[in-house]
Amino acid sequence: MTDKLTGHQHRNRTAKSDPTEWHGHRIVTEDDLGAVFDAEADAAALARVVRRRQLRHRIVIGTLTTLLLAAALFAVAVLQGWIVLSEPEAKPVASSTGCPAGPYSYQSPDTVTVNVYNTTPTAGLATQVSDALAERGFQRGTVGNSSVNREGMTAIVVSGPEGEAAAFTLQQQIAGTAYVQDGRADTTVDVVVGSGYTALVPAENISAAATGPLSCPVQTETPAPAAG
Repeated sequence: MTDKLTGHQHRNRTAKSDPTEWHGHRIVTEDDLGAVFDAEADAAALARVVRRRQLRHRIVIGTLTTLLLAAALFAVAVLQGWIVLSEPEAKPVASSTGCPAGPYSYQSPDTVTVNVYNTTPTAGLATQVSDALAERGFQRGTVGNSSVNREGMTAIVVSGPEGEAAAFTLQQQIAGTAYVQDGRADTTVDVVVGSGYTALVPAENISAAATGPLSCPVQTETPAPAAG
C-alpha cells in the first residue's frame, strides 16, 4: 500500500529537513544578520565619504571667496590712495663713457673700509694716508705698495659694484682722483696713491650731504696692489 502524504505532512517533513525553518517559520541565521549589518556599515561608510567631500568643497569655496574679497579690497585701497605702493629704488646707471653715473650719497665713514697702496718712492706714504683717513672715521684695511706708477697721478679709487657709494665718499676726501671698477663682491675701497698726492681735502670743505656721480675721466686698467 502506497503512503500518500498530505500537504501539511509534506511541509512538516520539509521543515524537519531544513534547519532554517522551525514549525513552518523562518529562522534568522548568523549569515542573515551579517548581510544586514554589512549593508548598514557600507551605507555609513558612504555617508562619511559624502560628508568629507562636502566639507572639502565648502572649505575650497570659502578660501577662494576670501581671497577674491581680499584682492578686491586691496585694489580699492590702492585706487583710493589708502595704500601707497613704493616704486623700486632706481639703481645707478653707467654714463655714455662707461663710468657709473650715480648719483651717490655720502656714506658714513665708519661704514667704509679703505685699503691704501703707495705707488711712489716716498716711504711710508700709504701709512700716512691711511692714518689720515682713520682720523676721519674710516675703517683701516690693508696698507702696502702697488706696482702702478703714473707720473703726476694723484690717486686711483678702486671698488666693486657694491662699493660705488663708498668710492664716491672716498673721492670727496682726495681731490683729482679717478675711479676704476673691478670685480670684487664686497664694499671695500682701494686708494692707490700717486706722486701727485699732497694731502686730503680739508675736513671743513667736505659735506656729509654731498651727492653726485663718480669721477673717472680716464679709462685705466685696474691696478695690481702688491704687499710690501
